[in-house]
Amino acid sequence: MINSETFIVKRDGKKEAFSLDKIKNAISKAFLSVGSFATQDVITNILSRVNISDGTSVEDIQNQVEVALMAEHYYSVAKAFMLYRQKHLEDREVRDKLRFLMDYCDASNPATGSKYDANANVENKNIATLIGELPKSNFIRLNRRLLTDRLKDMYGKELSDRYIELLNQHFIYKNDETNLANYCASITMYPWLIGGTASIGGNSTAPTNLKSFCGGFINMVFIVSSMLSGACATPEFLMYMNYFIEKEFGEDYYQHPEQLADLSTKQRTIDKIITDCFEQIVYSINQPTGARNFQAVFWNVAYYDKYYFNSLFEHFVFPDGNAPHWESLSWLQKRFMKWFNKERTKAVLTFPVETMALLTKDGDVLDKEYGDFTAEMYVEGHSFFTYMSNNADSLSSCCRLRNEIQDNGFSYTLGAGGVSTGSKSVLTINLNRCIQHAVKSGLLYHFFLEEVVDLVHKVQLAYNENLKHLQSKGMLPLFDAGYINMGRQYLTIGVNGLVEAAQFMGIEINDNPKYEAFVQEILGIVEKYNKKYRTKEILFNCEMIPAENVGVKHAKWDKEAGFQTFRDCYNSYFYIVEDESLNIIDKFRLHGHRYIEHLTGGSALHMNLEEHLSKEQYRQLLRVAATEGCNYFTFNIPNTVCNKCNHIDKRYLKECPECHSQNVDYLTRVIGYMKRISNFSQARQKEAARRYYAEVH
Repeated sequence: MINSETFIVKRDGKKEAFSLDKIKNAISKAFLSVGSFATQDVITNILSRVNISDGTSVEDIQNQVEVALMAEHYYSVAKAFMLYRQKHLEDREVRDKLRFLMDYCDASNPATGSKYDANANVENKNIATLIGELPKSNFIRLNRRLLTDRLKDMYGKELSDRYIELLNQHFIYKNDETNLANYCASITMYPWLIGGTASIGGNSTAPTNLKSFCGGFINMVFIVSSMLSGACATPEFLMYMNYFIEKEFGEDYYQHPEQLADLSTKQRTIDKIITDCFEQIVYSINQPTGARNFQAVFWNVAYYDKYYFNSLFEHFVFPDGNAPHWESLSWLQKRFMKWFNKERTKAVLTFPVETMALLTKDGDVLDKEYGDFTAEMYVEGHSFFTYMSNNADSLSSCCRLRNEIQDNGFSYTLGAGGVSTGSKSVLTINLNRCIQHAVKSGLLYHFFLEEVVDLVHKVQLAYNENLKHLQSKGMLPLFDAGYINMGRQYLTIGVNGLVEAAQFMGIEINDNPKYEAFVQEILGIVEKYNKKYRTKEILFNCEMIPAENVGVKHAKWDKEAGFQTFRDCYNSYFYIVEDESLNIIDKFRLHGHRYIEHLTGGSALHMNLEEHLSKEQYRQLLRVAATEGCNYFTFNIPNTVCNKCNHIDKRYLKECPECHSQNVDYLTRVIGYMKRISNFSQARQKEAARRYYAEVH
């Protein structure tokens, strides 16, 4: 039954009042195209087979018309109608592509111009980035078809249709649908150490000296990253580099780094040779690459205190039987951090994203030397993450993810790992929409949320089957060669919009029992299903996703659908980013053990400060973090970049201290990685402008 209040859903997701004349005209044209004529009675008979209700999609109506024409035995007309639809589909796609092409060329930067998975790591807008953007809609359609076909096989058409319904209505979001590759990985470099890149399609041999290590490492990271849609972490990087430096200059090289070791006219010291190697690797990996849509690869590394290192590497041996040496590695870790921090005053260097891993005991770090060094590096303005744990059960080396280490190997999604690990796929739940929809529909929100959470686990299991199929066909050499272990790759359930959902429920966003209980309840539901579907071969985790792109999209979609959104970007923190009422300790508590207990994928505290603290203050905050159980955090003080003379200053300034120009930009984290704010998408630039940077007293 059709009435004047019937609204249909167009292909772009928008609703419009249903027009009977449009469907009659389409049928009439189909008849005319085959030299026939449709009387009013004929059209009425056809339409009697079409069921249109509020919310029916245009696509569904056209499908029903095709079926109705066949049922009424108008086969040639049905064929003409299908061909007409196909031609219009192709015309629409070309028209949409042309419109996108023009809009992209006119956009202020590539992140703003990107329609699907914008990120600030794409610095330049050019023909290479445009070529990378154009096929993304096709990849989305292909990935959805692969997944829904598998879902139908495993769970039936009803669940497959429900997945698409929840996806189209933005209750859930499939991350990285524009890429066929699995998400991110922390790799073990051991296969490369013994065999070069031949096993993953490269032609470089195993490294034999410091020079071949540097060149080969760069090649290996580029090859590995071309087969991932997310980050590549190399936790053994400095340990392996230290091994080749020792081979070159002896195990005690760190005791006399000023010694001359170069017979050429350059007369370089050991230290200069080492820092030249740093420069070669870091600058090469920060270059844009065609395999990544003209963006640099996401590269992550980790540093360890003595206790973490011993726990994770004390039984490790190199192919020649030698064990790694802590004293020289410790020197190299500190040298790299010092060098990289200084180098960032010469150029905008985004990668590697670094994490310092510290073991804690009795409310403080166990390795006091590394606790002091960590504080010292923060004082010097270095931008890195700190990961703290009271036992070596987990580790992380990027913007957010941690998972438990099993059998004394590393096992977390985006960070360092002695045992290869990572995240195969991320599927995110929009908590704000789910909870508001349930309440407005008169449902108990946790029942509705359980339905959604159960479904996303089944979708991830279907994705896992597709991935196993690709591996069986030889399409995943990283797994076959041993760089990544399929059994240690996680299926990640992401969450977004947690703060906004709590606000909708009338809960204050600060450390109070009501908010704590709400967070525990919501994240506890996800963890319950993670445990339910976990097997020996399949691991799930839960993370609060960084949401550089989808945090903006969720807010936009929810606002358009009439839900309360509270802000234009859903962030990945337990506090409101623009809130000026919370102090530094409050935020450490909100990212402490009482709130992150069920986040087996982790969430990083971003402590935004107007200026740097003293060494004693940073050192004390390490104790606060250890006491509160805030295991992953960083400090963000925007760096000032002069657009006139290119001077980079580690402080948050209004004018350049060198040329006094006020034409300045700021370098800060869009999410886990640092970029110029001018590289952020327009929506993220607005979000960045609203961030509250705490004043230091």
